[in-house]
Amino acid sequence: MMKNTEPQKDSIFVVIAAFNEEKVIAKTIQDVSCFVNNIVVVDDFSSDQTYRMAKDAGAHVIRHPINLGQGGALQTGIEYAKLLGADFIVTFDADGQHAAHEILPMLEALQKNDVEIVLGSRFLGGVQQLPKSRRLILKLAIKFTQWTGGGHFTDVHNGFRAMSRRFVDKFTFEQNRMAHASEILKYITVNNIPYVEFPNTVSYSEYSIAKGQRNANALRIIMELILKRVSK
Repeated sequence: MMKNTEPQKDSIFVVIAAFNEEKVIAKTIQDVSCFVNNIVVVDDFSSDQTYRMAKDAGAHVIRHPINLGQGGALQTGIEYAKLLGADFIVTFDADGQHAAHEILPMLEALQKNDVEIVLGSRFLGGVQQLPKSRRLILKLAIKFTQWTGGGHFTDVHNGFRAMSRRFVDKFTFEQNRMAHASEILKYITVNNIPYVEFPNTVSYSEYSIAKGQRNANALRIIMELILKRVSK
């Protein structure tokens, strides 16, 4: 049976992992704050002014004493949001490539479809200024995820997710770095977690490509997963 109850705004928390994002973090927080009240930024031991910029922009900010990686930072933020009473948690990238106006529609999809998690998909939605080489690697990553038993998803390295409290109470990121994106998909598949994919827009910029969307990062993720698979 489909649920029509809209989540209360104070029960929604957006979690953002940030590492050396002083140039964009304030704008990202500003955009998100137009739609939700509670934003948690985890500064993953940045060497710049990310912490101060996020704090001044009005977010809850936690600073790691060492660099753990995106997966570890997201888990810290999720645990903090749970302590503050979050019923719904959205993970959102710091670099401005996601569209904040899609947060509430994703949460609406979570409620209406009576699922535990909604996964953003740029390949169901739209991609702006995506380099051809990056598109190829993302498509290869989809095939690799299928090969390793991670499920049949249309986008496997998208950090835009909307999750219920029920889901985050069961699932914990164990992959501290970028491989966390594949880890969560494997968990969903193995445990038959009810989910839907949501068409979202990813806008690439010179900053996001230079900062966190390098092809080398995607290749490193695949290598991490291969090593983990063969070591079992």
